[in-house]
Formats: sequence, C-alpha cells, structure tokens
Amino acid sequence: MPSVLFVCVKNGGKSQMAAGLMRRAAGDSVEVHSAGTAPGGAVNALSAQALLEVGVDLTGERPKPIDPELLARMDHVITLGSEAQVEHVQGPTFSNWDTDEPSERGIDGIERMRLVRDDIAARVEELNRRLGQ
Repeated sequence: MPSVLFVCVKNGGKSQMAAGLMRRAAGDSVEVHSAGTAPGGAVNALSAQALLEVGVDLTGERPKPIDPELLARMDHVITLGSEAQVEHVQGPTFSNWDTDEPSERGIDGIERMRLVRDDIAARVEELNRRLGQ
C-alpha cells in the first residue's frame, strides 16, 4: 500500500486539508498522514469548514510534529507551500506543491479557503491517479 505524508508549517491548514482530501479520494488504499514543521495548537477553523462543505470531516484531528520514524518509512513526502522545510532522508520521494495563495490577490476568509481547498483537491486527485488508485 502506498504511503503519503503531507507537511506544512503549522499542520493546521494545508497539510490537514491534503490529508483529508486524500483519505476521501483513496479510501483505505493509501496510508495517509500529515504533520507540521512547527505545529500550531489547533486545526484552522476555516480550513475545517471548507472541507466539511465537500464532505471531509477533520473533527478529532490535531496538529502534530514530524515523527522521524514515520518520515523514514513513507513512500512520498509532500510539502505544501515554500515555508515548510523537511530534511530529506533516504527512502521517500520528496516533492513540493506550491499551492495557490488567494490572500496575495486580496481574497481572504472562507472564500480564500475554498480556493486553497480546490487547488489542493485537484493535486490530490492527480496524485491518487499516479499512485494507481
């Protein structure tokens, strides 16, 4: 079974969104995790709201740090955005998704999160196809 670790800085927004969307897309056929390089205290409420709109529930999810043992056994490690830096270890394939940042265009709030969600969802669908699901 392929495995994926999604990483952002706080593990409260983009990486949680990616993990939730991947679980929805792949079901039990892909092992999915998320983590942060400097985890925050809670999942971003607007991220969770935007995911609920498409049937993904983050209830019970909490930001967590990168577990070195988990990192080493993953097939794929994907950072979301340029701020999250993960030390490369032997084993996983590392890649970065330079995700849409609507706030740079003056778009904030739930509208921003919906655009971020949709960008990540398209990338997750492509990854799921590449993993042969």
